[in-house]
Amino acid sequence: MAEIQVVGPPVERGEEILTEEALGFVGHLHEQFAKRRDELLAARVQRRLEASRTGRLDFLPSTADVRDGEWRVAEAPEALRDRRVEITGPTERKMTINALNSGAKVWLADLEDANTPHWRNVVSGQVNLYDAARRTISLETPQKRYELRTDAELPTVVVRPRGWHLPERHLLVDGKPAAGALVDFGLHFFHNAVHLAERGEGPFYYLPKMESHLEARLWNDVFTFAQRELGIPHGTVRATVLIETIPAAFEMEEILYELREHASGLNAGRWDYLFSVIKYFRDAGEKFVLPDRNAVTMTAPFMRAYTELLVRTCHKRGAYAIGGMAAFIPNRRDPEVTERALAKVRDDKTREANDGFDGSWVAHPDLVPVCAEVFDSVLGDRPNQLDRLREDVAVTAEQLLDVASTPGAATAAGLRGAVDVGVRYIASWLGGNGAAAIHNLMEDAATAEISRSQIWQWVNNGVRLEDGTEVTAKLVRDVLADVRAELADEVPAELLGPAAELFEQVALADEFVDFLTLPAYERID
Repeated sequence: MAEIQVVGPPVERGEEILTEEALGFVGHLHEQFAKRRDELLAARVQRRLEASRTGRLDFLPSTADVRDGEWRVAEAPEALRDRRVEITGPTERKMTINALNSGAKVWLADLEDANTPHWRNVVSGQVNLYDAARRTISLETPQKRYELRTDAELPTVVVRPRGWHLPERHLLVDGKPAAGALVDFGLHFFHNAVHLAERGEGPFYYLPKMESHLEARLWNDVFTFAQRELGIPHGTVRATVLIETIPAAFEMEEILYELREHASGLNAGRWDYLFSVIKYFRDAGEKFVLPDRNAVTMTAPFMRAYTELLVRTCHKRGAYAIGGMAAFIPNRRDPEVTERALAKVRDDKTREANDGFDGSWVAHPDLVPVCAEVFDSVLGDRPNQLDRLREDVAVTAEQLLDVASTPGAATAAGLRGAVDVGVRYIASWLGGNGAAAIHNLMEDAATAEISRSQIWQWVNNGVRLEDGTEVTAKLVRDVLADVRAELADEVPAELLGPAAELFEQVALADEFVDFLTLPAYERID
């Protein structure tokens, strides 16, 4: 029996979540699966090195029979058949209530990129999910009482645990930090699975950051074990996988196959995908160097290949294709900003709906009606577009890797913007807010990852800006000093200093840090 030790500080109502039985369940998960998780993380490193050496990835010859075979994922339960609008956000209490009142079909309850894993966030997020599952959640503030609406159907809740790579140092298993993914999944499943299953509302999960079908196989085994332990029928769990890494794009069918009894769909996690492309081929030569982030739109050839392959793959296998996040958000105090945001979101969702996606993400309740209107116009009375097989799509490895044809350039404004947004976001993250409104965009951890990885790539590939200036470590430090001075009146000093230092570390270190949230995690609590 694994020894479980809670070393995090007390959290309000934490005793309701961190029960002996719940912690024992998390311990059982670690006994069964932690070793495989560690082995798969080590395998990531070797695969990345080979891809960098060759400048190439390809569809796996060893799994051709899966891609050629006749099979489909399990039919979706009623609660997941209409996903035309999904709202995302962290599990902070007020945001939980607002998301459930938003009118969306699905709420992605985010314990990952939009959530700083302060121990209080980890535990209170589970408290809020417990109350949300039972429809008892409310919040009293000096300004307002927040409670669930009773005049409309509430969204289906789909929980996103942390990725395989993230630890939870406030919970030790046999003296070592637990796996954040198993903590998030284990606590939520233990407390809510039976209740949700009885109501036909879950438990449902979004699975982030996977890089191979073997990692999907591990999740499938976790689901099978967990259902058996709690006496829940096999296949009750349903998972939607975020295809947000470049190696996973080459294994979409295999990932669905491994999870076929538990799979619900795939999501185009576009911003993390862009980060993954940069990270994976950061030292593979100029053909993988991208222009400014804002110049890389979803119409770039390699991004079009990725999204069209995702829809084709999903519908071929009876799974739902869910579109990505439009980061633009309205500003209720600025009509012009709101008008521009609504127009850009409408364009983005129109492209996705016309491409065959079954639904898409928004980050703000005010955007739910826009997304719903667009998908309503395409879907009509149908709940989804599973019948659109997109047999016209045939994507090659070369198309997925065709970064070089992306139009645009590296510019001084782009460099400054990357530093500015990166530092702002890290400061927000360190302060406990993983979903930050920055320059009228809703940003999560992927934002800072793109910013710092792109700068690392530019510096280490001798990229010159549009005006001929070479991007050097000195230039980046000079820009960082300017940005830090400009933010001195906006960002508290106790957050600005560490954020600027961390950004410099992860953008300019000789050895590339796989995820900035790993060193950032050491700076919280």
